[in-house]
Amino acid sequence: MSAPRKIIMIRHGQSAANVDQTLYNRIPDYRIPLTELGVAQARAAGERVRRQLDGQKVCVYVSPYLRAYQTLEALNLGDLVERTIEEPRLREQDWANFQNPAEIADQKELRNAYGHFFYRFREGESGSDVYDRVSSFMETLYRHWSKPDYAPNTLLVTHGLTMRLFCMRWFHWSVEYFESLNNPENAEVRTLIRTGQQYALDSNFAQWTQADPSKTVLDAPDHIW
Repeated sequence: MSAPRKIIMIRHGQSAANVDQTLYNRIPDYRIPLTELGVAQARAAGERVRRQLDGQKVCVYVSPYLRAYQTLEALNLGDLVERTIEEPRLREQDWANFQNPAEIADQKELRNAYGHFFYRFREGESGSDVYDRVSSFMETLYRHWSKPDYAPNTLLVTHGLTMRLFCMRWFHWSVEYFESLNNPENAEVRTLIRTGQQYALDSNFAQWTQADPSKTVLDAPDHIW
């Protein structure tokens, strides 16, 4: 396998629903666009990505959501992009078809109590469901990387939870450690950088509570037997 030099991940810029959550009950989630601020955030992130690529080509995998495509467009990577592949497995966690904001707010409270990884939204997915499809996507990546003419870098244009779960799968983080992590902000970039045959994350995800990657459910403070 010819592993890429860098695996760059970016969360989409600010979306219209990040500002007005009532949009979810009349616009399909995958059709919600970026705001003007979201486009500006993506443009600024594009400067960082171009510096990281340092003139080298990149193969891009993009979520099929409009806000992800608009983020990729605003990155303005030009002829550095060797190929762009729409990848549905990089989509946002499915919460519902047309979402009722009040109902979703209630379910978010339940998720906070139950745990973000295992809680499944009604008519939607759990974090573990997203983990499974991210794992499947990685198998595709390995096949692509085995091709001799693959670009020296990989870029994933995706969503916050998906970025965290990609890293969880890649680095074999525990569920308890995943639960301690916050999503990246809109248009934030995280990069897996290869040294030899090993990768390291250039910047850790912020944590809302202290935990380390080896912590498991046995270390959780409350047990119900």
